[in-house]
This record gives sequence, C-alpha cells and structure tokens, in this order.
Amino acid sequence: MKLHLCLLSALLLATGSTMAQKGNQSTAAADNGGISTTMMQQIKKSFGTNPADKALRNIMVSNSPAKMAVNYDNKNAFDSHFSTRVVSKAVTDQKSSGRCWMFTGMNVLRNKAIRKYHLPADFQFSQAYTFFYDQLEKSNLFLQAVIDTYKKPFEDKEVEWLFKNPIGDGGQFTGIANLIEKYGLVPKEAMPETFNTNNTSSISSLLALKLRENGLELRTMAAQKGMTAAKLQARKTEMLGTIYRMLALTFGEPPSEFTWTQRDEKGNAVSTENYTPMSFYEKYAKTDFSKFYMVMNDPTREYYKVYEIQYDRHVYDGQNWRYLNLPMSDIAPMCIASLKDSTMMYFSCDVGKFLDRDKGFMDPDNFDYATLLGTTFGMNKEQRVRTFASGSSHAMTLCAVDLDADGKPLKWMVENSWGPNYGYQGNLIMSNKWFDEYMFRVVLEEKYIPTNLRALLNQKPIMLPAWDPMFAPEE
Repeated sequence: MKLHLCLLSALLLATGSTMAQKGNQSTAAADNGGISTTMMQQIKKSFGTNPADKALRNIMVSNSPAKMAVNYDNKNAFDSHFSTRVVSKAVTDQKSSGRCWMFTGMNVLRNKAIRKYHLPADFQFSQAYTFFYDQLEKSNLFLQAVIDTYKKPFEDKEVEWLFKNPIGDGGQFTGIANLIEKYGLVPKEAMPETFNTNNTSSISSLLALKLRENGLELRTMAAQKGMTAAKLQARKTEMLGTIYRMLALTFGEPPSEFTWTQRDEKGNAVSTENYTPMSFYEKYAKTDFSKFYMVMNDPTREYYKVYEIQYDRHVYDGQNWRYLNLPMSDIAPMCIASLKDSTMMYFSCDVGKFLDRDKGFMDPDNFDYATLLGTTFGMNKEQRVRTFASGSSHAMTLCAVDLDADGKPLKWMVENSWGPNYGYQGNLIMSNKWFDEYMFRVVLEEKYIPTNLRALLNQKPIMLPAWDPMFAPEE
C-alpha cells in the first residue's frame, strides 16, 4: 500500500513538473516568436464565432477558392470586339513543352510571311528544327561556361547557378534571333514535330543529367596541371557529339537541304524548289533583328535605363538579353502604334493571374477573393515583384487592342500557343487594368519607338545576375 502511494505521488509530481515545463516552454516560445497557448487562443477567435463562417466552410472545403470567388458583377466585362486587330491565321500549339518563346517569336515572322506570299493559313515554320539547335547551343553554352569558371569554387553562386540550370526548354526573344540568324528556318513539313519535341520533360531531364556529368569532368580536366585550351575544346566537342546523337534520336536530324512546294491560300501549287535552311529563311522570313528591341516594365528598378542579364542567351557566341525599362505609360502607345501598322509583337506576362480559363479573359476583377476570405490582397505591382508573388511566366503574340473614342486602350488580345480550343478561339483577352498590372515585356521594331526613347538604347547596360528571380525563362 505504501509502495503504491509512493509511486502515485512520484507520478503526480512528474506530471506536474512536466506540465510546468510545458507551460514554461510555451511562454518561452511566445517570447522567442513561437505560438504560445495564449496566442493560439487569440488566433482561433478569428474563425467559427458565427453561423456564416461555418456555412462558408462547409461549402469551401469541397470547392476550389477560384470557383467560389468568381465575381458575378464582372460577368459582362468580357467583349470580343477590337477596334485594331492584326488578323492572324491558324493558332499554333506548343503541347507539353516550354517553347512559348519560340512559338511566339516564330509566329511574328510567320504572320508576315503568310501575308507577303499569300500562303495557306496553316503554314508554319518548323519549331522542331529550331528547337534542335536551341538545345545543342544551350548545351555548348553550359559546357563552355563551366570551363570559363573552373577556377571558382563549386560553392560560388555563379557555378552553383550553372549546375542548377544546365539546360531547359524555356527562353526569350534574343534566342529566336540568334538561332535563326545562325541556322536559318525550314517549313514544318521539312522537320515535323515528334513526341519528344511536343513532350520535353523526359529528354530535358536526361540532357541535364548528362551535361552535369560532363560539367564535372571538364572542371576536373581544366584544373589539371598542363591542361591546354585545345584539349578542353576537343573533349567538349566529343561531349556535344553525344548530345547531338541524343537529340537526333528523339527529335530527328535537321535537314541540310530539302525540296518544298509553295502553295497559295487555296492550296494550289505555286512553285517547287530546292532550299537550304538559310536560303529558305532569306526568301520567306529575312529579318534585321538588330532593329528589334525589348522594353520591359519592372517597377523595382530605375526607369529609362538599359539592363542586361548574364547568361540569358541561347548561343554562347550570341547576345545576352537586353531591355529598356519603361513605365507602362510609355509602353502602351508604342504597342498601339505597332498594331495600327498591322505588326504583331512578342509579348510576355504573368499569364495565370486572374485568368478565366473558360472565356480566355484576364482581369483583376474576375475573382473576388477578398470578400470570399474576409481579408484584402493589397500589394501593388512593385511589391508583388519584390516578394516573388509575380513575374513574367509566358510569352504570346500581341495582336489586337480596343481603343475608346479618345484613343485610350480598353482591352488587348494575344494569340496564344495552347491550341485553337483554349480561351477565346485560341486567344487570350485582357482588360487594360490587367495589362498594366501583369504585362512585363514586349519586343518592338525600332520604327515604333519614339526618338527620345530610342536614344536611351545606346547607353551602357547595367549587368544583372542570371539568378535574378525576375528573369526566369518564359515557358
């Protein structure tokens, strides 16, 4: 009996001691920034004190917030009329790949070729052809950058970034320019899409794995005593031979020459000729890319300055991406001038924000999350960019604007590359309010840029690091 009492007393003391310790720990947690018991009680008061909360919870636990937040008051904001529109033909489809930048850039050239030569609506340049060389050139860019940085420790930020990003299928307009100027173009019939060009994830993973392995070998070789640049280049060439073979097996090998029949709008044969990729480009899409400039709205950085992004190119011997940073009040008039002159533009934005996927309509008022969740979402564009809440994610082709009686934009439209059945007949429509908040980049021909802004393009660019979060490749 005494033994039982002693054990019970010891247990009670231990329990009390443990509870006291937990209480002390909880208080200490609050003092150190943790959630204490008292704090938790205060937090829990924010929910469940009225029947409306419970009723809303019962609905929301089984439904998407986006579905529940659809703003009925904004249902009539969608309108497909445009006062100024560059008529496009057949909408393209990048399928399950991150090649939006390529489809967008080539659609700009494609539209001009169709109008100039009266080609059929479904005419396309081969995306598979250009993508083959994109992947080969990006492989060389990575391997050569590894050689260039071999003296830096593996923990160096630049070296770390290289091995994290050896290759990818995303990109931007500078890549289009450099690749086409170097390798030309072919029609889609000369090199059609394959499963792996339409579905890039598997081959991209294998290429990245092989390149990382090759990169480690090159770093080791470069550090060896007596190693010469010639030996490194010879070994790199062997590595690129393996990459070429992987690409040829999965994409098909690019043609060096081909025969193609030009047809008119009705499908009638016009001419049949032999071409090389360069002669085909020079006939159907010859472009002075030096007259194209990217402008961007990045409110986190100083306006009216030119910026350059390290390693943001597709070709080692090409150009890094450069842009002139401007307020939206300067960008919109230039876009309007281009569209009035029947010229589409490469355009990129944060495509997923407030997108009504059924209509293909983007507007900040499409969804009322604030009322649904009983809070506010008040960050402006600059704050969203600084906190990684927004950034350019997708490239499309800007093709239309609707202007009011005073010439001010009401809404815009882009031709997308997600197939003809997505959105509004393959296009996405955005309100001007959305355009201001979520548009980031547009490529303009020099003639649409006012003289005072064009002069700014000659200034020495400010170099930004490759890992700057604002400059992830568009997909």
